[in-house]
Amino acid sequence: MVRRVAVIGAGAGGLASVKWCLEEGLEPTCFESSEDIGGVWRYTDSTDSRRISVYHSVITNTSKEMSCFSDFPFPEDFPNYLPHSLILEYLRMYARHFDLLRHIRFQTRVLSVRKCPDFTTSGQWEVVTEADGVRESHIFDAVMVCIGHYQEPHLPLASFPGIESRFKGQRMHSWEYRDVQDFRGKRVLVVGIGNTGGDLAVELSRVAAKVFLSIRSNTWVVSRVSKNGFPLDMVSTTRFNHLLEWLLPSALTRRIKFRKFNSWFNHTNYGLASSKSSKFKMIINEELPFCLLSGTVVLKPNVKEFTESSAVFKDGTTEENIDVVLFATGYNFTFPFLEESVRSTIDDNRSLYKRVFPPQLEKPTLAIIGLIQLTGSIMVGSEMQARWVTGIFAGWNKLPSPSKMTAEVVKRRPPVKRNPSERENLKMSFISYMDEIAACAGVKPRVLRLLLTDPQLALAIFFGPCSPYQYRLVGRGRWSGARAAILTQWQRALKPLRTRVVDDSSNSSSSWCWMCLLALPAALTASFLLSKYPQPSWSPWAGPQV
Repeated sequence: MVRRVAVIGAGAGGLASVKWCLEEGLEPTCFESSEDIGGVWRYTDSTDSRRISVYHSVITNTSKEMSCFSDFPFPEDFPNYLPHSLILEYLRMYARHFDLLRHIRFQTRVLSVRKCPDFTTSGQWEVVTEADGVRESHIFDAVMVCIGHYQEPHLPLASFPGIESRFKGQRMHSWEYRDVQDFRGKRVLVVGIGNTGGDLAVELSRVAAKVFLSIRSNTWVVSRVSKNGFPLDMVSTTRFNHLLEWLLPSALTRRIKFRKFNSWFNHTNYGLASSKSSKFKMIINEELPFCLLSGTVVLKPNVKEFTESSAVFKDGTTEENIDVVLFATGYNFTFPFLEESVRSTIDDNRSLYKRVFPPQLEKPTLAIIGLIQLTGSIMVGSEMQARWVTGIFAGWNKLPSPSKMTAEVVKRRPPVKRNPSERENLKMSFISYMDEIAACAGVKPRVLRLLLTDPQLALAIFFGPCSPYQYRLVGRGRWSGARAAILTQWQRALKPLRTRVVDDSSNSSSSWCWMCLLALPAALTASFLLSKYPQPSWSPWAGPQV
């Protein structure tokens, strides 16, 4: 019987885990190595502690309505896309509202998590911590590891001959970057075009003498601003779109997507992507196309080698007088405190049952929260994981046997191991993964039933944004405010824009309602199909994330 739960980390995933432990009547103790909550969202100017945090100018890639905890919307006057300061303020509000802080032990580092001698029968763990130089040993019935995947900078220097032996300029990883001040007037090479690489290239172009952006994969660039000025994820992440992606052939889906991406600007002309390629990634960046068009950022292929002051590229071109090489090459995850017998089995999240549980354990009392890459908000996905896990710890939900979980992991796992820089291709579909975990927890929304009992809500769920509130309509943890939150989400998205109101007598709501009513038969069919047939849990091209 699980009662006492250790939660490691007080970022977004850790806070959600503490909250859901309390909801299930468990007794959580959260260990946080720093002096405050927030995880990567708590910005600091210093890199001395090697604590990973966001850079100063970061803005979320997912909107507030698609990124909030499922029973705690962002304040309506918050902007749709948020700087780190407002994310941290929101997390503080969440912690205060649910009285989570008293369960957190700050400046307490976890040194080791090991199975107790009687683990096969008790499932208990010995957790050794250190605070103010004093070590303590604790026994817990279960452990939730909530340190995410931004843990150790991935710096593949071996892939760039000469960077260590010949290059005389400065080299650094993006985790060390805070703002533009140290780059003024310099010639900078940014290696890697994930969301971070694109953001930093754009920001540096405002002060640097020249910025070069080296990429090796086809990349589609999209804007956070979508149809009619609404946030991209609110328009694109819908159950209706998800159904179309499932029904249509993948080749046709890609063709439609590529055509839509190219309607903004021709990616082939810019050297970013070709519609003929089947391997690609997608990033969110409104400013990069203009920087390329104006020449403040110059796109280059992958680096072949470095000399003392220059970079030689795979196409044979050379850029001289490079002052700084900035690697935006992602992160590795590591769990140094876990005992070797457990740590050695976790190659990546595909080694985990449902990306959460190490399947080989005799007792399922260890859960990894937030080690996911979704096409939507990781914060929302982490909360769903925590909700499911605490239900299992409390005895409401059950897991298959270790042998069955292992078999499923082996079946789903690709035969080829990818390196961390390719993790973009392993992003899972937000709706598919959320529905999968929600079904396990017994909280997946029942669209077909709602069409008969509450058609207004059903239409909003099926055609509108797949926001977190949808997963609080049924099952344990049902929230009485979920329906109202769903039906008012568009108003909250518009609220921060109403700083100057102009008259507009046009009203498109009636046409939208007619469209939804005409699509009722499709929605009915879709709900039936999606409940009867399996859906792909991953997507190689879709969407943004926090």
